[in-house]
Amino acid sequence: MPRTKNNTVKAIPENNNQAAQQDVILRQPAELKYREELDYLASIDDGTKPFNWKLSPQMVRTFVLGSTPSQKLERVIEQKWYGDRAIAERAIVTLASDRGLLLIGDPGTGKSWLAELLAAAICGNSTYVVQGTAGTTEDQIKYSWNVAMVIAAGQSRDSLIPSPMMAAMQNGAMGRFEELTRCTSDVQDALISILSEKYISIPELKDDNVVFAQPGFNIIATANSRDRGVNELSSALKRRFNFVHMPVVTNRKQEKEIILFRTKELMNRHGFEVEVPPTLLDVLLQTFADLRETSNAATSDEQKLESALSTAEQIGVLEDAILHSRYFGSTSLEAGTLARSLVGTLVRRLPEDISVINQFWHSVVEKRTQEAKTSEWNEFLQGGKEAMGLK
Repeated sequence: MPRTKNNTVKAIPENNNQAAQQDVILRQPAELKYREELDYLASIDDGTKPFNWKLSPQMVRTFVLGSTPSQKLERVIEQKWYGDRAIAERAIVTLASDRGLLLIGDPGTGKSWLAELLAAAICGNSTYVVQGTAGTTEDQIKYSWNVAMVIAAGQSRDSLIPSPMMAAMQNGAMGRFEELTRCTSDVQDALISILSEKYISIPELKDDNVVFAQPGFNIIATANSRDRGVNELSSALKRRFNFVHMPVVTNRKQEKEIILFRTKELMNRHGFEVEVPPTLLDVLLQTFADLRETSNAATSDEQKLESALSTAEQIGVLEDAILHSRYFGSTSLEAGTLARSLVGTLVRRLPEDISVINQFWHSVVEKRTQEAKTSEWNEFLQGGKEAMGLK
């Protein structure tokens, strides 16, 4: 592709097949986005597959973590989730067992992304999802009814509307439950019989009133560790899950890889190729590291930003800055734009967050600017001050 000097954000040609496919679906689920990789892995997979899994546990791991030279595959499988290998392996082993998998960790640690990748590789469908909220009901976990059909012909299997969880049971697939601890306790406990007995009773029907899970069914749930105390899981439900804790990414190299990988994916939806200047990425990583250190040293909530300062929020800052540069800037990503995006993303409470970040900017960021003595840090410093002046 022709490159323009100093142009770090370039449009992909209109005839690009990948861009054309993504025009059809705003966000492709993992099984569609990586269909060629999944088909290839299935074609060479001679490992033992639990139940009716599409891939063996070894190939599921390869799909998630990427291939290695020692495997001598004909094509390279890219790494999609960046984290401890042992975490991915424990998650895969859990899903092959009789217990559900609960991924728990701070916001932005990749819980939902790992859950989606695992479901895509294991059963070829990651869309059997229940989104947990304070308003989630037991019907959304089990089943509901087509009211018009019930009025016309009474309750029957034909008038029953299966939940995503029931559909996963019927198809021997992975059911996903996002933000489990956001649901009330009575709704959470609807999962107990599903996880233990592996069936759902339909007491409204006289005959054919039990839906049994087919081999291969299991549940991947996620929970935000910051929601502890909101709706604690019951002891009975905890016993039916294996807990896998997702740590906050602290390794700078790993965090950089995650940010670049996810930002590239997000920009591809817009038809952009992305080249983030390494110096600006280092500025972003250092600023977030300093913000976390400042937050950890704070003695009260008033001295902390409301933001979790996660890797996901860094991705959001970078995406916002790239799009702003593309549509309203000089098309090349600039430090001032990055700073304005960071302030705009992290400031949520007014005036509390403005006070916190203003103090941080005039102490830590100014010190970094004086030490680095580079144009990037100086533009970043000024861009942040301008953004705070608009709040």
